[in-house]
Amino acid sequence: MLQRVAIFSKDNNAKTRDAVQTLISEFSKRGIGIQLHQRPGLVSIPEYKGNIEIFKDISSLSHLPEMILSVGGDGTFLETVLRIKDLGIPVAGVNTGRMGFLANIPNEDLGRSVDQLRNNEYEVVNRSMLELSHPKDLFEGESALALNEITIQKSSMSMITIHVYVNDEFLNTYWADGVIVSTATGSTAYNLSVGGPILSPEDDSIIISPISPHNLTIRPIVLSGSSRLRMVLEGRTNEFLATCDFRFRKLPINAEVSIIGSSIKLKTVMLKGRDFYSTLRNRLMWGIDKRN
Repeated sequence: MLQRVAIFSKDNNAKTRDAVQTLISEFSKRGIGIQLHQRPGLVSIPEYKGNIEIFKDISSLSHLPEMILSVGGDGTFLETVLRIKDLGIPVAGVNTGRMGFLANIPNEDLGRSVDQLRNNEYEVVNRSMLELSHPKDLFEGESALALNEITIQKSSMSMITIHVYVNDEFLNTYWADGVIVSTATGSTAYNLSVGGPILSPEDDSIIISPISPHNLTIRPIVLSGSSRLRMVLEGRTNEFLATCDFRFRKLPINAEVSIIGSSIKLKTVMLKGRDFYSTLRNRLMWGIDKRN
């Protein structure tokens, strides 16, 4: 049975603050210890101080939680992942944002959701991640891991040329605004907006989807999760943009990029009765048609 949880949140808005307060109350009533990631001015918790351990860095905790709750939208979830990526602790997302593919626990009836978590009424889904392995130290000491996607994009009006190699075999040259290299988790994010395929979360595959390709016969491709990607760029500008989820860096146009599947898997929590396919139907409004 669940004994201790940590709560992360990012957005300083009323909906998120209320959800955090509700979670604190519901976990406290059930005797579950709470560790709260606190930013100055983010969430006020005066009435619950006795049962809460406040922390700024999860590595400073005397005891690690058994589960981490990310309260917000999918962006908050991605930021939470960056903080706990190699701890092996399951992450559950409470949705106070919009889409909620990652943060898939609804903000309504949190008491029932807390009961499900306490009673182990959930499934842990292991999700693959990507690593931008070259250039090294792209984010000054932080690992260049991505749960959703890594993108290579133009940084000005001119499109760029991207020569892509898979396991040192030439795949294709993309004349485009860029390419998206996506995990199965990210298949419902940026990848989906450019017409890429949707994969179920436990799939280890890697998707390459072009962004506004000059050649209209170019289509997304799904590769083995063990594939090693190398990209050589050309263009009329001096630089391009590389992103890892919500982080980005500008690089010189002659810089080569290497992308691999990470050895780290992220454990995510899926409550019983809220599977991936029901989330797809609800978020993408499949079947919402008067003819059905």
